[in-house]
Amino acid sequence: MKPRDDTVDQTANTEHTHGNESSNATSRRSFLKMGVAVAGAATGGLAAGAAQADDFRPLDIDPSVNVPGGPDRRLRAARDLRIDAAQQHFLDTFSAGVQRDNNDEQRYADQRFYASFTKTLPSNQFGEVQPSAFRALRRAMRRGRKADFDAIPLDGSAARRLANPQGAFRYEVAGLDSHATRMPPSHRFRSAKLAGEEGEVYWQALTRDVPFNRYDTDPAIAAAVADLNTFSATPGPTVGGALTAGTLFRGETPGDLVGPYISQFLWQDFSFGPVDVVQRYEAGLPGVDFMADSANWLNVQRGGAPAETLVFGPKRYINDNRALSEYVHRDVLYQAYLHAALILLGYGGAALDPGNPYAGSITNQGAFTSLGGPFVIDLVSTAGNLALSGAWFQKWRVHRLLRPEAYGGRVHFHMTGQRHYELNDDILNSAAVNLAHSRNGTYFLPQAYTEGSPTHPSYPAGHATVAGACVTVLKAFFNENFVIPNPVVCNDDGTALLPYAGPDLTVGGELNKVANNVAIGRDAAGVHYRQDGVEGLVVGEQQAIALLQDKSRTLNEADFGGFTLTRFDGTRIRIRDGQIMPA
Repeated sequence: MKPRDDTVDQTANTEHTHGNESSNATSRRSFLKMGVAVAGAATGGLAAGAAQADDFRPLDIDPSVNVPGGPDRRLRAARDLRIDAAQQHFLDTFSAGVQRDNNDEQRYADQRFYASFTKTLPSNQFGEVQPSAFRALRRAMRRGRKADFDAIPLDGSAARRLANPQGAFRYEVAGLDSHATRMPPSHRFRSAKLAGEEGEVYWQALTRDVPFNRYDTDPAIAAAVADLNTFSATPGPTVGGALTAGTLFRGETPGDLVGPYISQFLWQDFSFGPVDVVQRYEAGLPGVDFMADSANWLNVQRGGAPAETLVFGPKRYINDNRALSEYVHRDVLYQAYLHAALILLGYGGAALDPGNPYAGSITNQGAFTSLGGPFVIDLVSTAGNLALSGAWFQKWRVHRLLRPEAYGGRVHFHMTGQRHYELNDDILNSAAVNLAHSRNGTYFLPQAYTEGSPTHPSYPAGHATVAGACVTVLKAFFNENFVIPNPVVCNDDGTALLPYAGPDLTVGGELNKVANNVAIGRDAAGVHYRQDGVEGLVVGEQQAIALLQDKSRTLNEADFGGFTLTRFDGTRIRIRDGQIMPA
């Protein structure tokens, strides 16, 4: 039975408090077949008349299986399996402690909550929220009651709605419940860390049209590296403590710095059933950005319909941040990982995780609904939606962090002397902010999308949590040490793929890379900070590991050695019979 509203309140109070900071056993064809056999009844038999009860006999099967009038051990076993899994997640959640926020809502409560997400709510000419409207949003997120959600006002000019805040209250019956995820508080508005990440987003915007292949020689990239190295908290992976052209805008997980910037899973062609897919996509025109003036910026903050228009050029392979931004603008959220699964399944049994018995020990059967193609495809999609529930809890009920576009508005009005905000000096002194001003006449953060960010808070990124969950499933199912065959690299203008010559690219590394390409690609569009992706990956990973725990309890294959995978922090784990252990 669904909990009453007062039960929801108690759960929220408990979990969220304010605080400070090798095998040939399987062929390519057998893996790519995704069809399902359907048994149909013969219509002639039905026309001859209704069947008699004597026509039906109990099946001659093991008595542990439930049949009409027989033992119910199967039903009880299924029930107990679910109870045991739920109890384990229940205990694990208690041991995780409480979820904390960064306390900025309290710090700036008397200053119109300027460090919080307020898009589409009524605001003044500086995009600062009407305090009573934000308090109405907070009240609804505390209590979860229909009347409170109905009472959240939108700006009179709003054409967009808040993005499903009630989704934060959804329960899960498989894997980890959304409210059981844990992550650090977001960086504080006044912190050097958030300033550094905002500076990185400015530079991603200002260099959207620089091909990834030219990062070693492009002067704008050199300027970005030099400027970001002056920040007190330099964002991203460094070499000897310093950012380089080879680490700029890259992810922070194993494999991210090996080979091309873009993962093979976003470039290689693949078969989607009867359809051959070439991974060329539309992208916006070079040099065209949005929301760089006061009128358009304010209209979008209030939720108005964008007055600017996005125009596309010819389809191309992803060769720069303009193309990457648009890919993560219109993708189905788990699309990159579904594509990755299809590419990996096409490599055959040698690409399977060694713990999969159909990769070796079981030679008279093929995998299908259990540990086969349909199994992993289903897990990818299941993990993706599961991850969104964790993101929505964290976004709406805990952190409610403002988007980079709103931070950029704070920078503009502060730099022009119209308002005063508690901004870190690193961002105010950044060469990126000054370059934006010289290009556009304002200090706003140029956006890749006419509508800017979605209408939900920034931390964590939904794309990143989905990436973290789906990639975790794929790492558990496939051999992370398998070397990608026939790797490619895109040419400068995105019109062709060329053979790649360099260090081996492994499945594990390229899966981590595709997760970060998607997460950081949202930063490149101007709608997220690096922390949203880095920590979002981990939230998704938490939920996927719990889902794999549940799935590992359900398998009949006695030869199954468990799911093994490398977490984003580099540690190796094995998941078997619902238990997590070192690998």
